[in-house]
Amino acid sequence: MAEGNTFQLVWNEASKLRKTGLLLEFGKQIKCPVVAIHGDYDPHPAEGINTPLKNVIEEFQFYLIKKCGHSPWKEQYANNRFYKIIREEIDSIRFTAKL
Repeated sequence: MAEGNTFQLVWNEASKLRKTGLLLEFGKQIKCPVVAIHGDYDPHPAEGINTPLKNVIEEFQFYLIKKCGHSPWKEQYANNRFYKIIREEIDSIRFTAKL
């Protein structure tokens, strides 16, 4: 039950920050690459994630997975694609680090 309480506390705070625009202001301070993996069946619209973040985070990569909801690592049609993206992103970081 503690995990649920923590989630609710964090989500309540994040929700307030989103409503005031402060969450995106914090995003401008991010100086590392960010990858968002989103399902096309996710109840949160993809453009509500992709558009704002690509406008405030310099190195932002967005992936939209078909036949996928909010938890791609658990979903039958999406988990292979999800893990492939994760592996490719990690490999690209390793390659870049070697240069």
